[in-house]
Amino acid sequence: MIRAARQAIDAAYPPLHRPVLLAVTVLTSLDEVALHEIGILATPREQVVRLGRLAMTAGADGLVCSAEEIAPLRHALGEAPVLVVPGIRPTGSDANDQKRIMTPRQAAQAGADWIVVGRPITQAADPAAAAASIQAELASA
Repeated sequence: MIRAARQAIDAAYPPLHRPVLLAVTVLTSLDEVALHEIGILATPREQVVRLGRLAMTAGADGLVCSAEEIAPLRHALGEAPVLVVPGIRPTGSDANDQKRIMTPRQAAQAGADWIVVGRPITQAADPAAAAASIQAELASA
């Protein structure tokens, strides 16, 4: 799938204007127990690195991964992959269904290229203030 997407992107876009091709590794709502329930006996970290290697070999530009997997992915794959990190929860936020989370500051310090913050902003009483607070936290990281 990644290889076919890479070929289609390369055929359709000039190099400086092509979209970034990302591959999802393991959802941040899954932990080791959930992986075992679906037949994956690896830890989330092992599975993320395995899938990350496959995706990058197939032509992905980057990966969607938990902040907990930034260091293992950088160790295994170097600095080349763009790492997009969902499951970001500001201090004091409800984790909701997320299992492998970090604060915006922790994710930035760990080496996330991009963070994804959903419900802590969209479900906040004042979404603009919530987003501004996260931006301030990132600026001080």
